[in-house]
Amino acid sequence: MFLENTVNHEEQFGWIEVICGSMFSGKTEELIRRLKRAQFAQQKVEIFKPAIDVRYDEEMVVSHDSNEIQSTPVPAAANIPLLANDCQVVGIDEAQFFDDEIVAVCNALANRGIRVIVAGLDMDFKGNPFGPMPALMATAEYVTKVHAVCTKTGNLAQYSHRKTADEDVVMIGEKQEYEPLSRAAYYKAMIESKVKQNDEDEDQSRKK
Repeated sequence: MFLENTVNHEEQFGWIEVICGSMFSGKTEELIRRLKRAQFAQQKVEIFKPAIDVRYDEEMVVSHDSNEIQSTPVPAAANIPLLANDCQVVGIDEAQFFDDEIVAVCNALANRGIRVIVAGLDMDFKGNPFGPMPALMATAEYVTKVHAVCTKTGNLAQYSHRKTADEDVVMIGEKQEYEPLSRAAYYKAMIESKVKQNDEDEDQSRKK
């Protein structure tokens, strides 16, 4: 459960909140909700996203249902502390696309007394832990895992299944390239993909 209250109000400290899950699970929506609450409370907020994410807008952080908030695109995690001076709250979207230094950056900001809210995919399209997300989740005070709805079964989805043949781990995409699947549906899709690949390999062998 996510708690924002603290007992010892004299202690000056920050903390890290991680919002994770599959694609189309509402990660960015939840990030924007928390950041807008902080803005409404007149706290100084800075929001960052990786410069490679230009799906909806080059500068805005935009959720799949078009909710948005102004952000600063940065090419690397090291840029964030330079731009986060005098902040009370720092938001970071699509953290899985940052380099591993994002973990040290988030912890350094929290140690300076800043509330750090991070959103990102916890697994890549192969079902493996994604980039720096596992380390961020391990060092965070609060971790919220959100789920999408499986497009095949209607059950809770935690996997981001890539519908194209591209094998690059980092590939920015939307509904045309990805779909959220439950464990059972994802496992079935992976088996079907392997069978299809084996058939194609056999066809290539025969042609030779």
